[in-house]
Amino acid sequence: LQVDVWQPSSPFHIAKGTVTDVRVPRNASRSLLPLLQQASIPYMILIADLQQAIDNQTGLRPHRSRRSLLGYNYEVYHSLEEVASLLCLQIQDWMHHLNRTHSDLVHMFSVGKSYEGRPLFVLKLGTRSRPYKKAVWIDCGIHAREWIGPAFCQWFVKEALETYQTDPAMRKMLTQLYFYVMPVFNVDGYQFSWTDDRFWRKTRSREARSRCHGVDANRNWKVKWCAEGASLHPCDDTYCGPFPESEPEVRAVAQFLRRQRRQLRAYLSFHAYAQMLLYPYSYKYGTIPNFGCVESAAYDAVNALQSAYGVRYRYGPASSTLYVSSGSSMDWAYRSGVPYAFAFELRDTGHYGFLLPEPLILPTCTETMLAVRAIALHLLAKCH
Repeated sequence: LQVDVWQPSSPFHIAKGTVTDVRVPRNASRSLLPLLQQASIPYMILIADLQQAIDNQTGLRPHRSRRSLLGYNYEVYHSLEEVASLLCLQIQDWMHHLNRTHSDLVHMFSVGKSYEGRPLFVLKLGTRSRPYKKAVWIDCGIHAREWIGPAFCQWFVKEALETYQTDPAMRKMLTQLYFYVMPVFNVDGYQFSWTDDRFWRKTRSREARSRCHGVDANRNWKVKWCAEGASLHPCDDTYCGPFPESEPEVRAVAQFLRRQRRQLRAYLSFHAYAQMLLYPYSYKYGTIPNFGCVESAAYDAVNALQSAYGVRYRYGPASSTLYVSSGSSMDWAYRSGVPYAFAFELRDTGHYGFLLPEPLILPTCTETMLAVRAIALHLLAKCH
């Protein structure tokens, strides 16, 4: 009986006393539910008709047909590039537009190309007020199906540009820091999640020895590569790849971050779902050397986030707060000398899972913005 494990990311992490979210094919539920009952395993049906929920998100609707970037809607999900069934604006159009219209604060560039040849675009935000500035890296969409990530990256850029003139904290952040924002890290996988498989997670690379596509781009980094929490099997969702940085997307970003090592003070990666703020280590149990500073920043961030709508986030080392996983971007950034390395797991805790409805984009991004701001101000003001 084949099911798709949503949470945790791998069957290896399923243990007695834990909650597991699974996606079940339409015909399989008839045989699965009696099995669960016989085994006395309690269950709850969260989404009864998954296809209907998908159609609600990606269907053709009137507000998607507006072609003007002045009317760019930050409260809907956007594809990376043209999708035949949609008339909405794409993320790449949006990035080019901002680069043209906000040249004083935005600089767009590419760090390389994906496996399928798509450019890997990054937006650099900040005033050119001084030659040397500390920097923060933000990426979204390492895992293709986690659409709320790219939605937040776009929201962050929008808020930065809209409030720079009026908000003293934002002015301070953009004056004293550069923000490198990568709205869609896994560009091939993200586009595939729009066109072919809404729940695709990995990249789209292909190996001669396997019929399966893709590598988990958050298990492919050169830090305790392919140890606990990663798989050597190409068909698994947590496949670590044939070697570290085998994925052109991971290699391109890693090379860029290595070049920026001296100025990089924070690395923030946005995922979904679980409502957690995680910091190193992910690959082992243990306390990081600057635990006091990082813990304090995380505490400030989750409190700021909760102040908006009362949503609670758990925070702590990824290994003990979520589960042990090796080869992650967050651990790699920290091991490379970035003092503040965080991974956000955005809303929710499983009711909608990867299909967070569009009306929840605004509250999710609003509260997350407060958390990011708290971390940025913390690194400007306090210890490293």
